[in-house]
Amino acid sequence: MSDKIADDKNRETKKNSTWLLEYANNVTSQYGEDGIIAKVLEVIGEHDKWCVEFGSWDGKTCSNTYKLIKDDGYSAILIEADAKRFRNLKNNFGENKKVICLNRFVGFEKENNLDVILKETPIPRDFDLLSIDIDGNDYHAWDAVEEYNPKVVVIEFNPTISKKVEFVQAKDMRVGQGSSLLAINNLAKTKGYELVAVTLTNAVFVLKKFYSLFNIDDNSVETMMTDESMMTYIFCGYDGSVFIRGYGKSPWHQITYKESKMQLLPKWAIKQYGDKNFIRRRLGKFCRRFLAEK
Repeated sequence: MSDKIADDKNRETKKNSTWLLEYANNVTSQYGEDGIIAKVLEVIGEHDKWCVEFGSWDGKTCSNTYKLIKDDGYSAILIEADAKRFRNLKNNFGENKKVICLNRFVGFEKENNLDVILKETPIPRDFDLLSIDIDGNDYHAWDAVEEYNPKVVVIEFNPTISKKVEFVQAKDMRVGQGSSLLAINNLAKTKGYELVAVTLTNAVFVLKKFYSLFNIDDNSVETMMTDESMMTYIFCGYDGSVFIRGYGKSPWHQITYKESKMQLLPKWAIKQYGDKNFIRRRLGKFCRRFLAEK
């Protein structure tokens, strides 16, 4: 069989890049992660039945591990920094001897990163699943993990950022902006992981040694990220007018972006091609030059 024929046959067996989304289903997850995680673990086939989630809230709300603990007998490390949420977490899992609840802050410094915290527990180094959702420094918290290699990582990204933009928020716990999927995917590759599924707000990665089991045709961010419903687009007209289209608001604050507030030029300074008014043209040129130099 020629190499070309072999390559063609190999391509024929490849699955659609987003095939795992067919298994999306929620028990407590937000966007189908429960069903996707179950299928990913089934495909991998190697299980030690340990998982980790931070911030885990009450262990149930928007949780990516609740189903594994309740239905599949998983042992778990559930970490929550907020005192009130932690009390609820303890109430939900206090009787479960397989669940270790920790009222800890997971950061990216030597004294508070996940490596340090997990060393105090009996969890194996290559446990099944890590779920990261801390509304901001998710990228930096995962970047700081060096001694543990979970088989599967589910991590939140900012869904308002285009899949073509590499944006990493400041490495600062006082900042809560989130990072783009492209940036997190690039980080994942440096850590030996490959992207296998993307929901509206979460990316699912597996260790590279398991990636071939998923038979994915193309796992580039541009192919995998199909839900762009939260994105807002800003563009300009030839005359300098600024336009807003798409989602058009902050999804977390529900504040609508006002196009009138986004204009860089006053109406009289917007350049009109063929404008015969000498004074308006000169004033507009001065205004545009002034703003460009600021």
